Amino acid sequence: MKSLLVVPIDPAPLESFGMLKRELEQSFGLPVSLVSASTIDTTPAYDASRNQYYSSFLLSALVKQYPTHEGKLLGITKTDLYVPVLTYVFGEAQLNGMAAIVSSYRLDDALYGLPPNRGIFEDRLMKEAVHELGHTFGLLHCRQFDCVMHSSTAVEEIDLKSVHFCPLCRSALPNLRKV
Repeated sequence: MKSLLVVPIDPAPLESFGMLKRELEQSFGLPVSLVSASTIDTTPAYDASRNQYYSSFLLSALVKQYPTHEGKLLGITKTDLYVPVLTYVFGEAQLNGMAAIVSSYRLDDALYGLPPNRGIFEDRLMKEAVHELGHTFGLLHCRQFDCVMHSSTAVEEIDLKSVHFCPLCRSALPNLRKV
C-alpha cells in the first residue's frame, strides 16, 4: 500500500506527530506512519560558517535511506536549514518527487523573543509539511495568499495562509496521486 512515511532527522519535534499525522492523512488521503528513529548522518550537511544545515543534502540522504519506499517521505528536523541562494528555508521538496523535508527551527516563537506558543508552532509545522508535500505531488507555488501552497519567506506569511489547498490546487491534487 502506498503511504506517507514521516522520518525524524535528529533532533525532530516528534511531540507534534499525532496532530501532524491527522492533518497529513486528511490532506493527502494516504496512511501516515512514523519511523521510530533515523540513521541519517547530518554531519556532512552542516556548514559551520552559516551554523546551518544544507537542506538539499539532507533531502538526498533521506531518499538514499529509503530507496524502496512506495510512497512519499517527509523528513522533519529542528535544525536550521538553508540553500546557498537563500538565508534560510522552512523546507524543501522534490517537485513531482518522492521526498520533502521541513525544519521546525524558525517556526517557534521563542526564536523571535516571544513566549513559546505550542498552538501556533503546531499550526506552522502542519502548514509547512502540507506545503512541501504538495510539491512532491507536482503542485507549484500558488498566488492565492491563503492557499497552503502560497510561498512563505517569513513566519508571518505562514500565519496568514490556511493549512488547506485553494480550490484550484485541490482540483489538481487528485490527478497527482501516483505515489
